[in-house]
Amino acid sequence: MSLKISIIPRTLHFKQPAGTSRGVYLTRKVWYIRLEDTVSGQFGIGECAPLPQLSCDDIPQYEEVLAAHCRAVEKSGQIDYEALRDYPSMLFGLETAMAHLHAGSLRLWDTPFARGEEGITINGLIWMGKFEEMYQRIEEKLKAGFHCIKLKIGAIDFESEMQLLEHIRRHFTPQQIELRVDANGAFSPQDALDKLKRLSQYSLHSIEQPIRAGQWEIMGQLCASSPLPIALDEELIGVNRTADKERLLDTIRPQYIILKPSLHGGINGAEEWIRLAKERSIGYWITSALESNVGLNAIAQWCATLPLTMPQGLGTGMLFTDNIDYPLHIEGDRLWFNPKEQEPDFNTLMSRFITDTAEQTITIEGHTYTAADATASDELPSALQTAMREQYGKDSFMADLSDFLSEWFNEKDTITVYSSGSTGAPKEMQVEKQRMMNSAVMTVSFLDLYRNDTALLCMPLRYIAGKMVVVRALVAGLNLIVVEPCGHPMSKVKEAPAFAALIPMQVYNSMQNTEEKEKLMGIKQLIIGGGPVDEALSKELCDFPNKVWSTYGMTETLSHIALRRLNGKEASEWYTPLEGITVSASQEGALLIDAPQLNAEPLQTNDLVEFNATHQFRILGRKDNIINTGGVKVQIEKVEETLRPVLPYPFIITSAPDAKFGECIVMIIELHPENHDDVNSIIENALSVLPPYWRPKRIITTRSLPLTETGKPDRARAKRIAVDD
Repeated sequence: MSLKISIIPRTLHFKQPAGTSRGVYLTRKVWYIRLEDTVSGQFGIGECAPLPQLSCDDIPQYEEVLAAHCRAVEKSGQIDYEALRDYPSMLFGLETAMAHLHAGSLRLWDTPFARGEEGITINGLIWMGKFEEMYQRIEEKLKAGFHCIKLKIGAIDFESEMQLLEHIRRHFTPQQIELRVDANGAFSPQDALDKLKRLSQYSLHSIEQPIRAGQWEIMGQLCASSPLPIALDEELIGVNRTADKERLLDTIRPQYIILKPSLHGGINGAEEWIRLAKERSIGYWITSALESNVGLNAIAQWCATLPLTMPQGLGTGMLFTDNIDYPLHIEGDRLWFNPKEQEPDFNTLMSRFITDTAEQTITIEGHTYTAADATASDELPSALQTAMREQYGKDSFMADLSDFLSEWFNEKDTITVYSSGSTGAPKEMQVEKQRMMNSAVMTVSFLDLYRNDTALLCMPLRYIAGKMVVVRALVAGLNLIVVEPCGHPMSKVKEAPAFAALIPMQVYNSMQNTEEKEKLMGIKQLIIGGGPVDEALSKELCDFPNKVWSTYGMTETLSHIALRRLNGKEASEWYTPLEGITVSASQEGALLIDAPQLNAEPLQTNDLVEFNATHQFRILGRKDNIINTGGVKVQIEKVEETLRPVLPYPFIITSAPDAKFGECIVMIIELHPENHDDVNSIIENALSVLPPYWRPKRIITTRSLPLTETGKPDRARAKRIAVDD
């Protein structure tokens, strides 16, 4: 058997916040592994899902370590259980993928559960939250037919949690409803016993992890004196050697242990825990650890091989909006597996990116269209073009989008793209579709975007920036939210998208409106391109809660090739190239870009560059934006950068011929009648911060600055204005 293992990272999104005493989960990072026998073509899928700040293998280099163990399995053809003892979530993923491979179906073991003959009794899980929220969820679980309820406690005040328990016991006897509580270590050693005594009045089945893990002697005393049975959960995490497991059980002597394979040694390690517990007359049950349906099915299939005597904790697989559809169903208080249902198409689901245009679809405002819908034929418009023109008008932005999609799905290998024209007339070029998709994969991977994430399209489709938003949606299955290009796109959206590409002007405008700013702050990944982000705007963005990036790129590089963070602890003035891109400097100090996936040949830019010790870079200005005035070379961008914090009006720096100095510096400034009477003194004070040889010799006022359609300064037109004035 020859094995090949692929690693597919995913970010899952909870349907509702999952609260524990350690905090609230909104998303869940998992790594799916696809283990294939290259000879037979058979494959198995496993899930590696460490819990942040809890799993013993929650490490920064997780994917790197996982990849190394996968390579070892490929080489040997088998799992090295000893080498993986300290990496339980990795072991769980590998061993369940192997079980899937050998079984040839999701029925990993032959049991009545796998045959659809019996269901597994499970508890109803009530997440921490506000009192009213938990009360409502309890009512829902009881109505659904659950006879065992597990409450996460420790997030709201203890007295409120006691009220919830009292409410349940007022209406249901212990014979009718079994109650379990999970403190996740929320009690202090000083008050734990008192709280356990108070909790015992409600005839609880057990309490999980009343105090923080690692206090074996104190936990042992609690287990010996508590009127309420104690179950260990977090206590078992990181205890991976047989001798250590024996010492823990002998020291604490709990009434129960709770086994989560991805936390407690994989299935192999969990079976060792069961053997050691049985030898000491300690009970156990099995739970999942917020896995998706991939991990949940593996746990349930294995759980069904054990002698089950009580409800199990296997009701967490339906927590995510973007779960993989499995033949698992909860009916009443039982988890069922239906072997007659069609299994998921793993080949499609485990491929993060779709780079075959024939297989691509486009989702626009939640409606999905196929390649056939968007393809024109025999000089006739596509069905999508016809629909968009009828609904929105032939000159609408939606019509433009349908036209681009028609071009994308035609038989040609290239797309027509126009440069922005910031330094001259826009030029037409033909760009390979495959290279555009390569660029999309780079960006989507870097920003950690996934299928069904919303992406805002508010850029003109004539230029590369707008086109690439659509291509990212095609390649990664993003849901396009379409807004006609304007200065205030955030005013047109109902809620913040997961991803948006904006120009600085659009961001600045949105910052001036409270409602727009709130939606702007809600964007999970915001990239800003098309021009520099000045210092003032950077300062306003630095406290945003989600990720904000400035991008570097051009039409020739098919949008950006590098990004830098503008906010958070990772904020930097240095750009980091995307994976697969190499940058260097020419003899003249201009940036050289080697991006074989994007350009057939290395690209020499006109941007002057400097590098730091880690080979990140920053742009100093353009070679062609240097003004030679009286023998002194002045970089236009440096002048603008210095003036922006002190000059409250929009402006552009350019030059004009000068008999005395050869060239003189010219400022074009946007002024309106409503500007202050003292505008001249404001300008004069602002210019005083410049060195004498940087100061403009002429100032031209205008009602509207020369800008390109994408919002960049139109340097060529600004130069003409200065020369003609």
